[in-house]
Amino acid sequence: MRIVTATAVALALVGAAAPAATAHQPATDGIWRTDGYGTVLSIRNGTLQEYQTTAVSCIAAETAQRTGPGAYTTPGGSVLTVRTRGDRDRASVRLDGDVGERNLRRMTELPDACTRSAPGAPLASFDVFWQSFEENYPFFAAKGIDWHAVRDRYRPAVHEGTTPDELFAVFSKMVEPLHDAHVAVRDADGDGDGDGDPNRTFAQVRPGTVRPDGKLDAKVKKFVVERDLKNARSLQDFAAGRITYADLPGGQGYLRISGFGGYAGGKASYAAELAELDKALDTVLDQERTRHLKGLIIDLRINGGGSDAMGLHIAERLTDTPYLAYSKQARNDPADPTRHTRPQPLYVTPAQGPRYTGPVAVLTGGSTVSAGETFTQALMDRPGRTVRIGQPTQGVFSDVMVRKLPNGMSVWLPNEELLTRSGRTFDGAGIPPHLTEPVFTAEEFNHNKDSAFDRAVNVLRD
Repeated sequence: MRIVTATAVALALVGAAAPAATAHQPATDGIWRTDGYGTVLSIRNGTLQEYQTTAVSCIAAETAQRTGPGAYTTPGGSVLTVRTRGDRDRASVRLDGDVGERNLRRMTELPDACTRSAPGAPLASFDVFWQSFEENYPFFAAKGIDWHAVRDRYRPAVHEGTTPDELFAVFSKMVEPLHDAHVAVRDADGDGDGDGDPNRTFAQVRPGTVRPDGKLDAKVKKFVVERDLKNARSLQDFAAGRITYADLPGGQGYLRISGFGGYAGGKASYAAELAELDKALDTVLDQERTRHLKGLIIDLRINGGGSDAMGLHIAERLTDTPYLAYSKQARNDPADPTRHTRPQPLYVTPAQGPRYTGPVAVLTGGSTVSAGETFTQALMDRPGRTVRIGQPTQGVFSDVMVRKLPNGMSVWLPNEELLTRSGRTFDGAGIPPHLTEPVFTAEEFNHNKDSAFDRAVNVLRD
């Protein structure tokens, strides 16, 4: 799962002119709000402070310190770049490793709520929880959920004496019908002992699918190596084992990607992660192989997501022609879920050096999640022959908003849609395959079958 801290806001734009920057005051200093995401940023004296705001709250969240011109680094190592535009009242912010950027508009001061302490009472936390979804979640109508009816059902059960356990249970029941793998409730002190041990999380996947985790990934990788790759050549692991490549006997290549991150270990920077990815791609798609490869199988069936930008980076090695990968839009009106930011187009641009442009078979399933899905979407309009085989993907494409609640809990939710060239989205149902085959079912394992892999090999031979 990729997590990009973002917020929603119900604030009026203040149109007063900003003071001119001095030699000691960067032009980005001041108070800013984002279009759509509603994040309010205060940038002063080399410190960036994020505020998460709803119509009923303002909670201080992430901080970052200036580490270069316009660059701010969080304690976790994430880098945000803030740049002004021609109008000094406009700017943009980009998170290193994310795709696209977010527009900023200057404000004269912080909202009043940001200067007051947020009450930690259970009812206040309930209201922030409900309001966060009310202002940001894009898919209530598509999922047939009346969020106002959910509030009316559960709010009367919350009062001053509601325990953390009880409130956690209420929040979990409220979001359970969404069956959204990008929605989660997390308790900062799950065992109630006051030490802040985050060992309680409610999260789920679409019914009939399995969440990808390390245990499933290891099981499937062992099965694939022993069954599908037993006669393969040049079998290699890259990027801390998250990328595997092999040359198949029929002249095709097999590229397995279990995630778009975690390549460099620990809290490595995006640059370090990207360097590890490039090491893998430079070996896998070298000049000799790209010239003679008869087809490429890209296996995303167990893929837990990560960085969308890394997916686009791989796609750049698979085309000689620029094309639109997808466009991104976010909810942009707390009271109207049909209003969005202007769709921001994201393109695949051919990489420098060797590129493979021949036929590709993409293997997907219900455990293809998040960035695994945006990568799949980025290949849909790839010039040349690209066929999807397996089962529909999970159906979650947005970056994940991490919202703090006054009582110390947090909630994860999406607020974006990724659009195809024709304006279609695949949230909820996932991206369907062209050719349907079972994916890692009990029957497949028990009978040593991998129908999707075998179908891909045969399709690429035709």
